Amino acid sequence: MKNIFVGNLSFGASEEAVRALFATHGTVDRVSIVTDRDSGQPRGFGFVEMADDAEGDKAIAAVNGVDLDGRALNVNEARPKADRSSGGGGRGFGTKRW
Repeated sequence: MKNIFVGNLSFGASEEAVRALFATHGTVDRVSIVTDRDSGQPRGFGFVEMADDAEGDKAIAAVNGVDLDGRALNVNEARPKADRSSGGGGRGFGTKRW
């Protein structure tokens, strides 16, 4: 399975439009446009999952730089989410003892 990052999406871009763009290059399993946790507004990027790695590579090469809703898309293979559990070095919120 190929997980693809799609950046520089317009805030009005729909999952259907992104799916249609990638579907011309292979089978799209899932499209997810990331939204802000608090406001629910789109954040300008998303992810596309394609079952076949070769189709995913072909789609990345073909769609990178393509204009969607007036914006040139930034498309590449998604990197694994960074491990955020080892940051801060503190005792956590609300654990300070006086």
